[in-house]
Amino acid sequence: MPTGLLTYTAPVKVRVSSRGASRLLARHPWVYRSDVLEGPEQAGLYPVYGPKGLLAWAAWNPASEIAVRAFRYRPTDDAERSLLDNLERALALRKASVEAEPGGGFRLVHAEGDGLPALVLDYYAGHVVLQSGSAALEPLLPRVVERLIERLPVQSVLARNDQRTRTLEGLGLEVRPLFGSVPEGVWVQEGPVQYRVDLLSGQKTGAFLDQRDNRLRLRGFGGERALDVFSYHGSFALHLAQGFRSVTAVDSSADALARAQDNARHNGLELATVEANAFEFLRQEEKAGHKYDLIVLDPPAFAKSKRDLERAYAAYKEVNLRAIKLLREGGILATASCSHHLTEPLFYEVLAEAAADAHRSLRVLERRGQGWDHPILLGVPETHYLKFALLEVRD
Repeated sequence: MPTGLLTYTAPVKVRVSSRGASRLLARHPWVYRSDVLEGPEQAGLYPVYGPKGLLAWAAWNPASEIAVRAFRYRPTDDAERSLLDNLERALALRKASVEAEPGGGFRLVHAEGDGLPALVLDYYAGHVVLQSGSAALEPLLPRVVERLIERLPVQSVLARNDQRTRTLEGLGLEVRPLFGSVPEGVWVQEGPVQYRVDLLSGQKTGAFLDQRDNRLRLRGFGGERALDVFSYHGSFALHLAQGFRSVTAVDSSADALARAQDNARHNGLELATVEANAFEFLRQEEKAGHKYDLIVLDPPAFAKSKRDLERAYAAYKEVNLRAIKLLREGGILATASCSHHLTEPLFYEVLAEAAADAHRSLRVLERRGQGWDHPILLGVPETHYLKFALLEVRD
């Protein structure tokens, strides 16, 4: 049997059931192991066949629940080159933005959204953090880094392969430099503010780039009092402090709030911080009769799996209900969900129910979502995970 990451041709192939074939024909890139009829023993890049012939080329891993991750739906005589072509297209899409804002933060590769299964590359002011979750792509990472530094002005590349999902692919956990000298942290420019990103141990790849455009959008609002709930490092709060007299960041992590204060001082801004459970804090503020002009809710994913959906629905409703009650007439609710299981229709259903229970009306100002550099594939709901709404509260 062939070894290494090679271009394979029949008879070394993956064969899927009619149900698996239907998914690929509908251009959903995933086929689960239960819909695979046969395949090689080792992970790699292989052609995938259905009852009527070739369907796709895919990253294959017989040890993974998601056994097939398609990246090309046409024939090719060089699977590795085809995969790297997808990388070229992803980098070309972001190149102008990176060159225009070399001190900024951008997602360079958004996994399946860019035809690069389970691969993420995030750019932070010249330094790139890579996360790989596919055993089939792992041997190709040196080529990925090579192409990256050829195409963009990159000072370092860090592999932050410490996400637990790697164990589902039979991969080990590691954090190691792949290129250049990796600093512990770096200051990233986002509009008029800068925030510090901990490359080695921050959340995800260091920060949440999917909310960048939504944070910048809030610079257009101002008033007396604003609240940033589930604030993490205070990224929303920094932008709110440009237009509001008083801004409070709320999070359950003392370390995150300490970083939020560091970020505020670095930008010459005033920021109050409260270490608290968000639900309890909002209830206490309501009892105290406090009111705000704008509230941001950016909670973690309450629904990490489909079986969590009912509980998550109730949690999203509760936290939005409390925020709606705290807003003045004409106040702004900027609220998000990053749970892809809570679909956009369900998200707005939650908001409507919360408003009804609060005996108030919500006027939709904008329906927003993840940034342009986090592309969504229509028909692949897993790629459309972030919902973000700007709403005006009316009595």
